[in-house]
Amino acid sequence: MSTGRKVYLGIDVGSVSTNFVLFDPRERSDNGIVWKKYLRTRGAPVQTLKAGLNALHEAGRWDILGVGTTGSGRELAGAMLNADVVKNEITAHAVAALSQDPQVATIIEIGGQDSKIIILRDGVVVDFAMNTVCAAGTGSFLDQQATRLNIPIDQFGALALESDNPVRIAGRCTVFAESDMIHKQQLGHRTSDILAGLCSAMVRNYLSNVAKGKDLRSPVFFQGGVAANAGMRRFLADILGLPIRVPRHFDVMGAIGIAQITHETLEMQGLPTRFVGLDVLNSEFTNEGYVCQLCPNQCEIVEIWREGVFLASWGSRCGRQGPGHHEQAT
Repeated sequence: MSTGRKVYLGIDVGSVSTNFVLFDPRERSDNGIVWKKYLRTRGAPVQTLKAGLNALHEAGRWDILGVGTTGSGRELAGAMLNADVVKNEITAHAVAALSQDPQVATIIEIGGQDSKIIILRDGVVVDFAMNTVCAAGTGSFLDQQATRLNIPIDQFGALALESDNPVRIAGRCTVFAESDMIHKQQLGHRTSDILAGLCSAMVRNYLSNVAKGKDLRSPVFFQGGVAANAGMRRFLADILGLPIRVPRHFDVMGAIGIAQITHETLEMQGLPTRFVGLDVLNSEFTNEGYVCQLCPNQCEIVEIWREGVFLASWGSRCGRQGPGHHEQAT
């Protein structure tokens, strides 16, 4: 019989960060969030998942009643952990925001490699859009420019707020934006004015591309790692002309949402968790990708194995499941 605190684990696996949240539905403070962890994925999702679970293990004694995964790496994480719920990040972000304000009408989420907008009416998602193609309006571009200017990313926003005359920077393309910034530096503009100009350009890019044609109304939530940037918050509010609310746990809202969804799903169905347990920390995982040759689709298949045992595959458009289709094709 477990003596640990009863919680639900939510994991949001993204290309830049992997976020972990433990949610206790009986906890009245802090929306039930009793522990969280934000880790850089660094192109190694399996190792990052293990690092997060190890941090969870060291943080206390837990009785994990359910596990949910979301984000671009949700299938991988779900297969590794035998997750109870695997959902897209649109649903997860919406649920997390609604749990903090049932009246929320617009969610702006800008992460490391993508950005999205979610439109809600009366607690229901009615529209959304995502940008996963260009990095010009995402956190990775801010990181890149902060590094180039030799400025710690956590000081980026504060420096941008010191600007009295933001310069005009082309924000539709990372290449043009960077060359524009270099040109402004060569002309002698202050660094704070250049940073403010970059924040303004990113906001204009987001509103003209991701949010184009959307009916943006208050209350507006600003979520994702970029919400930590005070310059982005200021210019988003100024250009949008609406007050912006940044949730306390803005950086892990996807993980919060999937933890809450997992709790609701398992409680409603009266089912026990399928989670394999923290013994997974001692397991070796391998993943393999290949192009299936069994039909003209030539799908790019990804398989994941645990110590030689096939767990799952995805990427098939014709519905074939199971290990080793590439071996059959050869």
